[in-house]
Amino acid sequence: MGSKHSDNGTPAGAVAVDDPAKVRNVVLVGPSGAGKTTLTEALLAATGVLTRAGSVTEGTTVCDHDPAAVRQQRSVGLAVAPIQHGDIKINLIDTPGYVDFVGELRAGLRAADAALFVVNAFEGVDAATVALWEECAQVSMPRAVVITRTDHHRADVMNEIVACQAAFGQGVVPLYVQEGDRLVGLLTEGDKYPEERAALIEGIIAESEDETLMDRYLAGEEIDQDTLITDLETAVARGSFHPVMPVCAATGMGLTELLDGIARAFPSPLEHEVPTVTSVDGIPQPRMAADPDGPLVAEVVRTAVDSYVGRVSLVRVFSGTLRPERPVHISGHGMADRGHEDHDADERVAHIYSPMGANLREVPYCVAGDLCALTKLTTAETGDTVSAPEKPLLMAPWDMPEPLLPVAVVPRTRSDEDNLARNLNRLVASDPTLRLDRNAETHQMVLWCMGEAHADVVLARLRAGGAEIDTEPVRVPLRETFAAPAKGHGRHVKQSGGHGQYAVCDIIVEPLPRGSGFEFVDKIVGGAIPNQFIPSVEKGVRAQLEKGLHDGTPVVDVRVTLVDGKAHSVDSSDAAFQTAGALALKEAAAAGRTILLEPMDEVAIRLPDEHMGTVLGDLSGRRGRVLGTEADEGGRTVIRAEVPSSELLRYAIELRAMTSGTGTFTRRFARYDPLPEALAARAGK
Repeated sequence: MGSKHSDNGTPAGAVAVDDPAKVRNVVLVGPSGAGKTTLTEALLAATGVLTRAGSVTEGTTVCDHDPAAVRQQRSVGLAVAPIQHGDIKINLIDTPGYVDFVGELRAGLRAADAALFVVNAFEGVDAATVALWEECAQVSMPRAVVITRTDHHRADVMNEIVACQAAFGQGVVPLYVQEGDRLVGLLTEGDKYPEERAALIEGIIAESEDETLMDRYLAGEEIDQDTLITDLETAVARGSFHPVMPVCAATGMGLTELLDGIARAFPSPLEHEVPTVTSVDGIPQPRMAADPDGPLVAEVVRTAVDSYVGRVSLVRVFSGTLRPERPVHISGHGMADRGHEDHDADERVAHIYSPMGANLREVPYCVAGDLCALTKLTTAETGDTVSAPEKPLLMAPWDMPEPLLPVAVVPRTRSDEDNLARNLNRLVASDPTLRLDRNAETHQMVLWCMGEAHADVVLARLRAGGAEIDTEPVRVPLRETFAAPAKGHGRHVKQSGGHGQYAVCDIIVEPLPRGSGFEFVDKIVGGAIPNQFIPSVEKGVRAQLEKGLHDGTPVVDVRVTLVDGKAHSVDSSDAAFQTAGALALKEAAAAGRTILLEPMDEVAIRLPDEHMGTVLGDLSGRRGRVLGTEADEGGRTVIRAEVPSSELLRYAIELRAMTSGTGTFTRRFARYDPLPEALAARAGK
């Protein structure tokens, strides 16, 4: 991260900000290919940060510095590019548009105070972008829209504005109108467009705190421009009014107007409510503000590993001021299910940097509301809280989607195992959408990813770290049980001089209802087996159940009744009766009939209504059983069903294809059910 140098000029040195009111944190969001990274490059060049804008296709942009991003020609990770416009520092947060990298997008939303939706002028608004807009609306994230690629031969800016209004709601109103190769500001020179100007002014006034303003406007009074601009900022900050403007990164049209709009109308960190904070043991703390003199509370929003400088933590400071050569407390809680065990540690901040894509530029401090990068925090992971050691604090975590695509990886040689383990630990620490599962039953190392593109990036990073790996099909752990009662006789007798071994037992094995587990019943009468050896039989049976009867598949949901046996006064022992118990279970299985059980998952699929028929038909083909449907907000439906786990291995990809990227699902284990005979035969049973 600290070693990348592109040929589009060296970024200028960084200047620390003293006042949160002089900061604007803006996350660029939108579909892949909309032009977010290209727009960022154009703004960097327009403000003199770069001498020349880089190119996505040439791999020379500031933000797409990851080798995977260069190879795929699309962003795969969050990147920050600060620029200065007048006395305002604007932290541009470029995020990936592809759905596999939604974790990077969520991190960008967490770090920002406003979202700039980037859509191009000729493709309309896709359903995934609408879903993201709704997600931002739920947390009242201020939003604006910028229409890019206006020089494309199919560009139709006015049509795109109408599409945005239809997709995002009537709060979307143009602030500028394109006229040839220039923009016309509707507040300053909108007499040519009276209808558009009236809609803009009425939208601004509707959000004004001055309740008399609308009456005065309707009465014909001319509202002065300064009042409108002040009320525009208020309307945008509330998250209910969304200005739209066209820009062209290639010609520079609209770039200055966009910067002016961000600086004048977008909220500062002072207007952004700080997330809930507790002590590390969960005691609620008073609501905090973006006060440089307040208690230190910052959050690691992204973690990267650089080959030169090691671990790099991108941090948003919410309260207080980070200073170099000071101790800090690192807290991470609530992510154990993703492989991030709870942790607390004190570390020292050596240096503080302002990140510019891959470049790190040292700054003397970082105040509340600003973003910075810290290096070599050995315990810091994405989502961790950075606070003062004398008062450790913990921020409420942000929501992360569940990774649902499993990929099984194996090292090629024994020497690759250490490299793989080391690189996996780094990746899991940096990516909260990646989950590592070391399956004790299948003996596979499974990486749960967001999709194929995410998996491709993860595997590439593992290999770049020196781990030679292959992938293999993911195996679903099965279970076995008895289909009917069966009797078993276990005899372990060895008497060839000296201390021998003698144990005989008879058992009856019966199936139990699913999920019942294992029961052991002692029905020995007359002391046929001494009391001290009865637990030994149970121990031997339990061990064999866990080991399995054929190929290591555990046996579940059975009752084993010990009915008879024999012992020897000298040669019987605990070990002998354990062996006899295991042999009796094996004989019962050979004499009776066993069946395989497969895991069933309960899934909840959320999708637009128009894809219902396709998805329901597909579930039937996956041996799924629909439990019901229910209406959800936004014209969507939730389908609840039970589906075999083996049928869901690639469902994250296939559902996306069936629903044009709009369908999502969650899953949780339900129970084990009998595997159909045809499939059991194929499995070798």
